[in-house]
Amino acid sequence: MNPTVAETDLPGTRSLLEQAQAGDVEAFGEVCRVYETRLFRQSLALCGNEALAQELAQDTLVEAWKCLHRYNGRCQFFTWLCAILLNRHRNTLRKKRPVAWSALGARDGEEFKNKIENTSSGEAQPDGAAELKEQAALVRRCIGALPAKQQQVIHLRFYVDESLEGIAGALGCSVGTVKSRLFHALEKLRAMNAMHAQFEELKPEE
Repeated sequence: MNPTVAETDLPGTRSLLEQAQAGDVEAFGEVCRVYETRLFRQSLALCGNEALAQELAQDTLVEAWKCLHRYNGRCQFFTWLCAILLNRHRNTLRKKRPVAWSALGARDGEEFKNKIENTSSGEAQPDGAAELKEQAALVRRCIGALPAKQQQVIHLRFYVDESLEGIAGALGCSVGTVKSRLFHALEKLRAMNAMHAQFEELKPEE
């Protein structure tokens, strides 16, 4: 069970957010300092390039300031930031990435969560670092092949580790809608895995 919003908010953050929503720029700057490192990590996991990730994270914070009045506390503030991050990333893509048939062994949501945690944790041994980096890139491309709304729930659920209720609050939809999008997204990722397996069988023997 995921913690509630109140349990996960950092000390003083809610007070700073209230001040920021009242127009206090300095208070929002403090909020940015609280979340900027975590936001950059999410951005890097999303695009896989440090320079682009830094730019994306900064764009997200600028956009968050512009629409801060829309944050209603139905989810963690960081989850709300990540929802903006995903929208900014989608809007800046010049063309859709090609589908990569990766070996995602996800028979259910928990296995897929473990796969993502393993590829994005950065705790690999040196001899496996290159392989995990490549695997993480494949996972990103597979997720990138999903419809935008399904990408959102996958990212918020497995990268941000948000509850279904929190995701619904961040996206402004019902919990039932989040469950449906998550179900269909995982089904498509499993189909990619099945297609990959078929391609492997067709490879000529060396």
